[in-house]
Amino acid sequence: MKIAATADLHGHLPEVPPCDVLVIAGDLTPPTSQEPAVQAAWLDGPLRAWLEAAPASHIVAIAGNHDFVFDREPGLVPADLPWTYLQDSGATIDGVSFWGSPWTPWFHDWAFNAPQGDAAEVFLDERYAAVPDPTDVLVIHGPPAGYGDRTATGFAAGSNAFLRLIDRVHPSLAVFGHIHEARGRWKRGKRQLANVAAVHPDLTLVDEPFTLFER
Repeated sequence: MKIAATADLHGHLPEVPPCDVLVIAGDLTPPTSQEPAVQAAWLDGPLRAWLEAAPASHIVAIAGNHDFVFDREPGLVPADLPWTYLQDSGATIDGVSFWGSPWTPWFHDWAFNAPQGDAAEVFLDERYAAVPDPTDVLVIHGPPAGYGDRTATGFAAGSNAFLRLIDRVHPSLAVFGHIHEARGRWKRGKRQLANVAAVHPDLTLVDEPFTLFER
């Protein structure tokens, strides 16, 4: 299985490489509006056309902290988009299990934020408790602690709960984004971890907005 993974498109709709599964790890919508109705119209227009044209046999996606419509007005999200949308849920594609979640530690009180302070890790642990062991591919919007989680100011924005989840379910691959400047790939034992943010901190598209994996 060839997996093309990306996150933090922020309205960019670049050319998709041929793949078996396209994974989008949140922050799909343009930064021009946080209004759920505006975001829903964009999902049903430009995003739908892009998904339909993508040379991918399957598409798996989650929301992110900028995708307010999924959090605040989920009934406005078009129900028939050509993807498998995961929100604290899983799916199996050609024998490979995926599980996705949009939640991040508190961040400017935007969409899908865990509570502030010590309650955040408890909240995230509760969300991740339902993830089956084993799971092949984790798709989480925010990074695990210590991997692709450093902001330009040096703040570590990663989640210890996500790191515990990785160590519990032993995924072959964990993909995430959220911290644009920390794009990269790492190994934790035999597990591949990747921040696949598609944009720079100024929201311009990186040269290679997709990261390819063979599973």
